[in-house]
Amino acid sequence: MAKDFDWMEDSNRSANDSIHVVSDPARRLWVQGGLAGLVATLLPLPFAGCASSGAGGGARLGFKSIPTTAQDTMVVPEGYTAVAFVPWGEPVGVPGALPAWKPDASNSAAEQAVQMGMHHDGIHFYPIDGSSARGLLVMNHEYTDDGLLHPDGMKTWSAEKVRKAQAAHGVSVVEIEFKNGRWQAVLPSKFARRFTAYTPFAVSGPAAGHALMKTAADPSGLRVLGTLNNCASGMTPWGTYLSGEENWAFYFDGPDKPDADQARWGMRKASSYRWAEHDERFDAKKHANEFHRFGWVVEIDPFDPASLPVKRTALGRAAHEGAWIATTKDGRAVVYSGEDAVFEYIYKFVSRDRIAPGGAKANAMLLDHGTLYVARFDSDGSGRWLPLVHGQGPLTAANGFADQGAVVIRSRQASDLLGATKMDRPEWLAIDQQARTVYCTLTNNSSRGAKDMPGVDAANPRANNVMGQIIQWTEDGDFDSTTLRWKHLLLAGDPANERVEARGNIRGDLFACPDGLTLDARGVLWIQTDMHASQMYKGEMKGFGNNQMLACDPNTGEVRRFFTGPVNCEVTGVALTPDGRTMFINIQHPGETASDRSDPAAPAKYSNWPDYLPGGRPRSATVVIRKKDGGVIGS
Repeated sequence: MAKDFDWMEDSNRSANDSIHVVSDPARRLWVQGGLAGLVATLLPLPFAGCASSGAGGGARLGFKSIPTTAQDTMVVPEGYTAVAFVPWGEPVGVPGALPAWKPDASNSAAEQAVQMGMHHDGIHFYPIDGSSARGLLVMNHEYTDDGLLHPDGMKTWSAEKVRKAQAAHGVSVVEIEFKNGRWQAVLPSKFARRFTAYTPFAVSGPAAGHALMKTAADPSGLRVLGTLNNCASGMTPWGTYLSGEENWAFYFDGPDKPDADQARWGMRKASSYRWAEHDERFDAKKHANEFHRFGWVVEIDPFDPASLPVKRTALGRAAHEGAWIATTKDGRAVVYSGEDAVFEYIYKFVSRDRIAPGGAKANAMLLDHGTLYVARFDSDGSGRWLPLVHGQGPLTAANGFADQGAVVIRSRQASDLLGATKMDRPEWLAIDQQARTVYCTLTNNSSRGAKDMPGVDAANPRANNVMGQIIQWTEDGDFDSTTLRWKHLLLAGDPANERVEARGNIRGDLFACPDGLTLDARGVLWIQTDMHASQMYKGEMKGFGNNQMLACDPNTGEVRRFFTGPVNCEVTGVALTPDGRTMFINIQHPGETASDRSDPAAPAKYSNWPDYLPGGRPRSATVVIRKKDGGVIGS
């Protein structure tokens, strides 16, 4: 989700430097001397973007870019096809439970619990026996639009509606196959599964059994019901799925005056989701520790339908956009993650042990032991990973950190004390394993330079940063290094904008609000955008049209537009089959409203994609993209 929720996400009042204060002088793209100098540096110049990838040379973009559009449809380049697939409400294929989608939204909570969830997001393809024609799609369902989920929206409210909303959250596992020239779901399937806001999850790592994790319903602190606000995701080398619990704080009703810890995590007096009215565990006045049991990276074994999913607390608690894995030369796992919130942080976790052969079961404890770090970016283009380890530096009992469990539960406060760098909403990451380079989308931050907020200076004057940018860094040595070198990859924007801070420096097709990101096997960096409905088609955003996906050639720095989605959607999540001939992407919240909640009396006011049924409603869905000649995507 890339809406700049500064009014409810901005809880970082630490005095730490922001990324704009410490922009690398050699790469910051702005000069002393005011706006005239800034304009000069944003005119055509050698591309400051995509560094050379380890994927070889030559032109990588073999398609003709497409124009922007504001139509309620999807567009791909000439020679490609795009087909909507497994939308919200379709059965996932649980044996004996295949309820059909009802276009009037009258499916029950029990039916929704075995149907595709709402608001598709991060996605991965898990081949079965190495096949590019049969596998499992595993995907997140970030949040719900209750105006679409129920026939009368929230006009009336009930325990059944809460239960249905909770069932529409979480993760889906669906088996698919390429048969008779098209992809289709396998129904039923022994692998099919839904994880919802009331699925049991084990707790592992330093916070397992911690006093701050114990509740009346779970005095052990070892079993949590549910996962929610799942955004981006990562695939592990041992075959499991990592999903980030993002803006969980917005689901809780808090006290009239939150305490300092609750306020640091953005707790509000009342949640717009209204779950606490019928599920009191989301009432922090009654169950304060339930709040600590969300905000984790969860691990799922998609090939074992009987396995218990796990919240991996050693990776730290955060508004996790997602989690992405690199591997050190000696075979240890390194997990990178960022927080989708203004002025928050970028983290990495380095496992103590090596990845073992034998898949998920052989690595069941791998992410429970290791070192968690938070990033600091310095003004000379260097950076440092600061260890979030109890007893080191200020992370002591005297400062409120009695043990490592307290450090990971209060990772924001620990990062504040260490002096980590405040970022402009770090979201998705992509990793070049060979070059040891990591890319991260910084989606936007309109609070930059606002009253009482971190300001700007000659080093980086992107005040009111509504456009966003992509940063990259290369680890010194191996992925477990504690030092790095960083620079900006590119600054999003439109050179036609009057305000210089909104112009950017893109070489090729323009975009704003970079969000989803992946690096494919050929070295193409795929960039997805998420301008919000409240921003689009007007002002500084008027030139961008609908949200889109673009490709960046790391050799030339060229950016080409590859896909545009329907009206007011977010384009998010991307996965490819091993042969590179099928790409899966997700379309989230087509027809989104400025308030994020649709009018149940007019559910198709802005979009009726993908069904276009009379009296229908828009549905999030996966899109299958293929070349008509069966070739590799992007070639």
